[in-house]
Amino acid sequence: MVPAEADKKLEGFIEWASKLGISDSPNNSQSFSEPKSCLGYTLTLSYFADTGGRGLGAARDLKKGELALSVPKSALFTKDWFLKDELVSSVVSNHYSLSPTQMLSACLLYEMGKGKSSFWYPYFLQLPRSYEILATFSEFEKQALQVEDAIWTAEKAISKAELEWKEALSLMQELKLKPQFLTLRAWIWASATISSRTMHIPWDEAGCLCPVGDFFNYAPPGEESNSLEEIERFIDAGFNEDIGAYCFYARQNYKRGEQVLLSYGTYTNLELLEHYGFVLNENPNDKVFIPLELTMYSSNSWPRESMYIHQDGKPSFALLSALRLWATPHNQRRSVGHLAYSGSQLSAENEMLVMNWISQNCRAVLNNLPTTVQEDSLLLSTIGKIQNLHNGIELRKMLDLLKDEFRAFSEANGMEIAELVLCGKTKRSIERWKLAVQWRLRYKKILIDCITYCSEVIISLSKKNDRTK
Repeated sequence: MVPAEADKKLEGFIEWASKLGISDSPNNSQSFSEPKSCLGYTLTLSYFADTGGRGLGAARDLKKGELALSVPKSALFTKDWFLKDELVSSVVSNHYSLSPTQMLSACLLYEMGKGKSSFWYPYFLQLPRSYEILATFSEFEKQALQVEDAIWTAEKAISKAELEWKEALSLMQELKLKPQFLTLRAWIWASATISSRTMHIPWDEAGCLCPVGDFFNYAPPGEESNSLEEIERFIDAGFNEDIGAYCFYARQNYKRGEQVLLSYGTYTNLELLEHYGFVLNENPNDKVFIPLELTMYSSNSWPRESMYIHQDGKPSFALLSALRLWATPHNQRRSVGHLAYSGSQLSAENEMLVMNWISQNCRAVLNNLPTTVQEDSLLLSTIGKIQNLHNGIELRKMLDLLKDEFRAFSEANGMEIAELVLCGKTKRSIERWKLAVQWRLRYKKILIDCITYCSEVIISLSKKNDRTK
C-alpha cells in the first residue's frame, strides 16, 4: 500500500469514527479545526518510532485523570452487535460450548467476509495484517526463546490456537464463511486480534473491539498508582454506564506532543509476547523463575508463583523468606519462622548462604543456555540492520556475523539469502526471531543483575563481620 492510499483510508476511518460519536472532546463538540475528525481537541494520531509505532499523542497539555477519549456503546464491536443478524443469532445458539472469545473471533471472520459491504469495513482497514504473538511462532522461532518455560508457553499457545480453531470450525461453516476465512491461518489472525485489541466490558467476558481506543499503546502499571481507586480510574479505561460510552482517562500528566499511553494490565514480558506480540526493554512487572529444590517448597507455605527474581535482579520477598527457612536447620525453623515470614534476615551466615545459593543457580541457568548476553546483543543489533538492508551484497556481509543461528533460520524458512529482502513471509519470521532474542536477552540480563545484587549483599555482610571482630 502506498502512503497516500494509506493516508486516505486513515482519513476515511477517522471521519467514519466521528460520525459514530467517537470523540476526544469532553462535550463531544466539533468546534476544533477538523470538523470531520474525532481527534484534534485532546488527542492526535502520531507515529512514535521507539515506543510502539502508531499511537495517540497529546494535542494539548493533559492532567492526570482527565477524560481523553469516549467511544459510545453503539461503536463497540461486540457479540451483541452480531446477534441482531438473523443467521448469526440462529447459528450461535447451537454452539454454547464455545468460549466467548471463540464466538467473537468467529463473528469477526464472518463480518470480514462481507468485504466493503460491512458496516465495519473502515475499521477493518486499520487492523494489522499480521501479528507476532506466540501462537504464530514457527519451530525455529519457538526454539530461539531458548528458555524451557518460554518454549513450553509457546507450545501451549500454538496447541491452544489449533484446538480452538477445530472446535469453532463447525460454527464457521454454518455461518457460511468463505474458504479463506475457514483456515487455521485466518483463525489465528482473528483470535490474535481479539487477544491483543479487546477492551473489558462488564456484560461479555470476550470484551469488545474499540475503534480509535485501540490506537493507544501500552505502558505497564507503575508507581504513579498509589491505590486501587487510582488504578481503576487513571490507568485502566472502562465502560461508563452513566453516559453509555467507553472512556479513556489520562494515566498521568502529559505535555503537548507526548504519547498518551494506556495500561492493559500487569504482564511479564513473556505474557506480553504471548497475548500482544511485543516485549518491553524496561518492564517493572517482568520476573524470572529459577529452579528450586522440592525441599525448598516444602519448608514454607509460600505459593510457587511468588518465588521469583524481580526485573531489577532482586529476589522476591517470598523467595528470600523461603530460602532463609530452607537454609536453617530443621529443628530451628519453628523458632525463627516468624522472622523469616516478616522479611527479616535470620543471621549474616544464613543470608550469605542464601545469596551464594541464588547466585550459583543463576550462573548455572546462564551456563546452560546456548548463547551469552554479548552474543545476543550482537545478534539483535545485526537483525535490526538486516531489516533495513535492501542491497544483496551488504546483506551477505552482514549475515556472516550471525553464523550458526542464521543458518538454522535459513534452513527453517527454506530460503536463499537474497530472498530476505523480497519475501514478506520471511520478513515476518525475522521480526518474530527478533522478539525471541529480545525476550531471552532481557531474561539473561535479569539473572546477571541478580548475581550482581547477591555479590553486593555478600560483600556488605562480610565487611560488617570484619568490623565486629
